[in-house]
Amino acid sequence: MPCLCCYVCAGTMWTASAHIITAVIGSGVLSLAWAIAQLGWVAGPAVMLLFSFVTYYTSALLADCYRSGDPCTGKRNYTYMDAVNANLSGVKVQICGFLQYANIVGVAIGYTIAASISMLAIKKANCFHVEGHGVPCSISSTPYMIIFGVAEIFFSQIPDFDQISWLSILAAVMSFTYSTIGLGLGIVQVVANKGVQGSLTGISVGVVAPVDKVWRSLQAFGDIAFAYSYSLILIEIQDTIRAPPPSESKVMRRATIVSVAVTTLFYMLCGCMGYAAFGDAAPGNLLTGFGFYEPFWLLDVANAAIVVHLVGAYQVYCQPLFAFVEKWAQQRWPKSRYITGEVDVPLSLAGSAGRCYKMNLFRLTWRTAFVVATTVVSMLLPFFNDVVGLLGALGFWPLTVYFPVEMYIVQKKVPRWSTRWVCLQLLSLACLIITVASAAGSVAGIISDLKVYRPFVTTY
Repeated sequence: MPCLCCYVCAGTMWTASAHIITAVIGSGVLSLAWAIAQLGWVAGPAVMLLFSFVTYYTSALLADCYRSGDPCTGKRNYTYMDAVNANLSGVKVQICGFLQYANIVGVAIGYTIAASISMLAIKKANCFHVEGHGVPCSISSTPYMIIFGVAEIFFSQIPDFDQISWLSILAAVMSFTYSTIGLGLGIVQVVANKGVQGSLTGISVGVVAPVDKVWRSLQAFGDIAFAYSYSLILIEIQDTIRAPPPSESKVMRRATIVSVAVTTLFYMLCGCMGYAAFGDAAPGNLLTGFGFYEPFWLLDVANAAIVVHLVGAYQVYCQPLFAFVEKWAQQRWPKSRYITGEVDVPLSLAGSAGRCYKMNLFRLTWRTAFVVATTVVSMLLPFFNDVVGLLGALGFWPLTVYFPVEMYIVQKKVPRWSTRWVCLQLLSLACLIITVASAAGSVAGIISDLKVYRPFVTTY
């Protein structure tokens, strides 16, 4: 019997929601308590709600661009770049592609850093439990980055986005697991403190220098933006939804509102409860910054869930880049057996019929090289909060706001200088200002970290 390797897109609102939740509820949730600590009880939650609204609104605009023309029968745009190419033209397509894929590379680096810190935190939690909280228990993150990289080399060989739904669902469950544990520990700490910590304006000048207050507040914007970032893979997620009726855009809108509502609820609970528990001293990473020490086994469970989630999130983000490079190579060298040839590798026991894996040598070598490269860069820049803030800042305006707004204006033929056109442009301009300011704050933080950092030697 031939190998059963074909796959039909059969995604639903729930599988699309799982993909979005996997991409959105990532390592960014762990930095939200720190972000709110920089902004305070008033601005922190307000900024979080603002980003959630902007993300939902622009994602809905982007979902309408999946098909050109009729929402049910129009030409499909299979990737974000396809949508930009169909609606915009010229250099904008190249700029979009560069930003999208550069951001994906950055996310891969950020997730490798976050996963290694969580694995390291398991080791440290056990060390603190045995040796006491005053012992340094300093450990290098490099071996843990290598472990994560090896796992990603294996999972990166899953050929297509369609075939990682199971991994997304598992990762989404893990994200709820560690978010719930973080929330629970925050509630317990608030009860132990017999009150809510923090202030209306966040960490005060005096505790930190005035210029540091400004930079840290701007970096907090970047952290929150990163926590909501997924628009760069929205079209690819939408492409997994089975054909209409209803139209893919309607299903995607429902998936977006469900997933953004759920993630915002978790973000508000985790971020606010973390700030309520620790006030201005909230750690940069709620579960690995050791605001909590006990119960150590529960911290181990939470950090293990983070690692499993990030394994899946890494794949959700990187599949569009993998597909782009492989499609380009096939078009460039269509007769190369190395690039286009496939070898059937049976997945069942010898002598029995069943499914098989189609191994492609180019996919094997290129994806492995990508994972190795991002792992090495992660070893060079293990700054969780600063990297998260910079990634959020760089990807937020162009990919989450500018291109969706511009494509929507073209597709819906919104008249220039009409009320809707002006409002959309003002939204884009405001988000551009936030992006520039957030990027500046994160760069300042990275420069500060580099003053005391030694590559491959720095420990946590």
